[in-house]
Amino acid sequence: MRYLLILITIITSFSASAQRTGELKFIPADRFTLVGKCEPTHNPYNRIDTNKYKDLPPRVVQLLSHSAGIAISFKTNSNVIAAKWCVSASKALPNMVPTAQKGLDLYIKNGQKWQFAGIGKVTGICNEEILIGRMDNTEKECLLYLPLYDQVDKLEIGIAKNADIAANNNPFVKRVLIYGSSIVQGTGASRPGMAYPARLSRGTGINFINLGLSGNAKMEPEVADMVAAIDADAYILDCVPNTNPELITERTANFISTVRKRNPDIPIIVMQSLIRENGYWDKVLGTQVRQQNINIQKEVLSLLQKGMKNLYLITSENMIGDDHEGTIDGTHPNDLGYDRMIQYITPLISDILNKHNIKNH
Repeated sequence: MRYLLILITIITSFSASAQRTGELKFIPADRFTLVGKCEPTHNPYNRIDTNKYKDLPPRVVQLLSHSAGIAISFKTNSNVIAAKWCVSASKALPNMVPTAQKGLDLYIKNGQKWQFAGIGKVTGICNEEILIGRMDNTEKECLLYLPLYDQVDKLEIGIAKNADIAANNNPFVKRVLIYGSSIVQGTGASRPGMAYPARLSRGTGINFINLGLSGNAKMEPEVADMVAAIDADAYILDCVPNTNPELITERTANFISTVRKRNPDIPIIVMQSLIRENGYWDKVLGTQVRQQNINIQKEVLSLLQKGMKNLYLITSENMIGDDHEGTIDGTHPNDLGYDRMIQYITPLISDILNKHNIKNH
């Protein structure tokens, strides 16, 4: 009898949810403002039009179809906000929260700050859920972040049938491209809006573009050509975690010089790898990370000594704290680790951008 009651409760709850979403009207999300994109794409929720760039590694092409860092900017007076979205049938990642990998993350402007409002939990390939309800009917500015580790093939935003919805402006100014590893893409974050480029954007008002390529930010010449061709006000290279010490020595100068040739005066900021917690015990890994950071520092200093201007290095000492609690798996930050990372890098990046008049006003 107890299990029957539980089953009835689950069915009733599901039916109530379906009934509620059935009372709403849904509008295709691509009618609104897309935030965090580098360029137009055939699928509006892909990050890059990879057909424009020759000889990209196949895995890089596949990762660029992920919607990491893309958000929908809209305004509505609806007292309820829902979503319908479809993702791929890819398997769950063992070090990712499903909401971050395939779900949605809604923020609403509260005064001058962006405040979390609700999530879209993924239950299958195509999903339908109320993100937040029982609000007042004042107009609200909204940001809906898309999945970090999957391709979105369809997305609709639902509101009350008597409510209005419209595109809102991009709330962030300028454009700072972050090319990097899974740490950029957002592995270990609990929700899409918690990836560190998204947090930098909300915290500074500057548009930080997520070009994280999980496990594949290896500074290939073809990728250097792509990054250099993307219009930006500044570039951040956080790719050291994916590039072994030998490749760092082999590829760094070419990668940075390629970007510099296309963008003579724009600041380029290079970040060392954060320390991997399991490297304290795994001596081979610990030695490799230390050598990665030594080699990237040598390469940046060499370019500076040769006269390259507007090139900066951010070192990684104590980037995620010293209590060894800042990762989800010994390698990728958890939300605590990302928060510490944000506190560490924000003033350093802001100082550099301010020197080049890259500000939020």
